[in-house]
Amino acid sequence: MNFEIRDYRTYIGAQRLIPFRVVLKESDLLILAEKDLSQKTLEILYTIRQELENYIIKNPQFLKSLKPLPFDPEAPSIIQKMLKAGKIAGVGPMAAVAGAVAQEVGEKLINLGFTSEVVVENGGDIYLALKNNATVAIWAGNSPLSGKLGLRIKKDLMPCGVCTSSGTVGHSLSLGKADALCVIAKDTALADACATALGNMVNTPKDFKKLKKALKSLPQALGVVCILNDKLFAQGKAIEFVSINV
Repeated sequence: MNFEIRDYRTYIGAQRLIPFRVVLKESDLLILAEKDLSQKTLEILYTIRQELENYIIKNPQFLKSLKPLPFDPEAPSIIQKMLKAGKIAGVGPMAAVAGAVAQEVGEKLINLGFTSEVVVENGGDIYLALKNNATVAIWAGNSPLSGKLGLRIKKDLMPCGVCTSSGTVGHSLSLGKADALCVIAKDTALADACATALGNMVNTPKDFKKLKKALKSLPQALGVVCILNDKLFAQGKAIEFVSINV
């Protein structure tokens, strides 16, 4: 999922909220909140990144591993979430980093009382905590379906994560060729890790069968959408499409 600020306002359906952007090193966040919280968000993001960077210095395999790593009960909360997500999805913990950061930032903004609603997008991975239903546009590169389909995210499902992996868009690692593999889950780190794991499986439309089989052991994935050129796979109780035109 790829958003400009205007796309947030139009397609996430939160015109009453204020959009702002926060950038720190590799992290580039687009956020919607009840007011501009750029400075507070930057402080929160700095602390989160410090935790990640310090842990990686002591545990370099955390950065490099493409396979799940053992749980570390002494690690910071965000590290533990990434380790858990990687184990469930069968991928390395860094596959969950963008979603984990998005959720951590969003939760802290709410829990510290700065806003009662928030959307945090980090590299196409989104943490949603809104009081009304939202519509999220699916960006799928050169696919003819790109920007034509939206996912209706009901308020009862939030807070939740909507994360996307792509083998044709962006520079995140994917071993597959899906234009977009989108996962909805209650935990944004897990949605991110599952999107990577499932996206790795898809090279041709025949691989949709692999997705169906894999989802039997991933009940945490409440909805999955895969776009491969002009072909579409969708499964899950959280999937509700709406027609849009980005």
